[in-house]
Amino acid sequence: MWRKMIALLMLASMLLFNLTGCGSSSKQEQKAGENKPAGDKLKVAFIYVGPVGDAGWTYAHDQGRKYLEQQLPNVETTYIESVPEGADAERVITELAEKGNKIIFATSFGYMDAMLKVAQKYPDVVFLHCSGYKTAPNMGTYFGRMYQARYLTGIVAGKMTKSNTIGYVAAFPIPEVIRGINAFTLGVRSVNPNAKVKVVWTNTWYDPAKEKDAAKSLLDAGADVIAQHQDTPGPQQAAQEKGVYSIGYNSDMSAYAPKAVLTSAVWNWGPYYVNTVKAVKEGKWKSEQYWGPMSDGIVNLAPYGPMVPAEVKDLVEKKKQEILSGSWDVFTGPIKDQNGQVRVPAGSKMTDEQMLSFDWFVEGVEGTIPKQ
Repeated sequence: MWRKMIALLMLASMLLFNLTGCGSSSKQEQKAGENKPAGDKLKVAFIYVGPVGDAGWTYAHDQGRKYLEQQLPNVETTYIESVPEGADAERVITELAEKGNKIIFATSFGYMDAMLKVAQKYPDVVFLHCSGYKTAPNMGTYFGRMYQARYLTGIVAGKMTKSNTIGYVAAFPIPEVIRGINAFTLGVRSVNPNAKVKVVWTNTWYDPAKEKDAAKSLLDAGADVIAQHQDTPGPQQAAQEKGVYSIGYNSDMSAYAPKAVLTSAVWNWGPYYVNTVKAVKEGKWKSEQYWGPMSDGIVNLAPYGPMVPAEVKDLVEKKKQEILSGSWDVFTGPIKDQNGQVRVPAGSKMTDEQMLSFDWFVEGVEGTIPKQ
């Protein structure tokens, strides 16, 4: 009888020891962030306006998502592509919140109001909206100062044009796009005061055929360099077919038109996504309006095509260093509008608020801004 009781007590002690040991080991693994079961991963979702294979805006964001997964193994990401801006976006963002995603990135301007509505219903979820201006305690905005890279690509275009007519295929007449056109034109005219930038609007973000046709219309009007604020390489391909040059956008577009692309103004979202998710995980995230400069690495230039001379690269590099150091920025006066009126006096520069609400073109732009 006693032997049976002793044996039972020893068995109970061993079981208790094993259970305690397992619990301790589990806590150590959790603390180290290793071997976590999939259910413990932080779920992060992305909503895209175009397909991940667009070679442009959405492709660049998806590269950032992949970078996030590589850098933070305990993060599990999902994405939904080609979501229309408007009412449907609210439904999709709501579904992502319902599925347990703790951070949701909406990557297009038109998602702003929809995301704000959903954010108010899910206070325990962090929402980040790209390129917008509305915030909430659990919703911030993020963007990069792409106008800095645009200016530098303008220098390249201004030096490479022979006809002094540069075409610009533009998406929608919103401040972001207008700001980019203006920065590009200022870059062009800083090295070639006789050049002009002709603008054609498509009212699309992703429509390869329409965007290519818009570029063709500019080529027919005498443009020998094509720039763009579009998500597809269609305009680049139109330039190559015509035997002229182009400036890409979003990602390095040289693979689609290697004989045409001089360089591209590119996005590098990965480091921002990593830093933001880390801040949320560590409880350090606060709602803000992030507008990162080129010095943060969020915007840059793609490698130059072989047709770009060393002297042009040197010009760009010199101006790039001024931007990186903060000693100069693009919208520093004097700056005139299309009508020759001074909008930014010498010795002053535009505020962020003014740049974020651009509704006029600088001198050298040919085109009008339709009312939204």
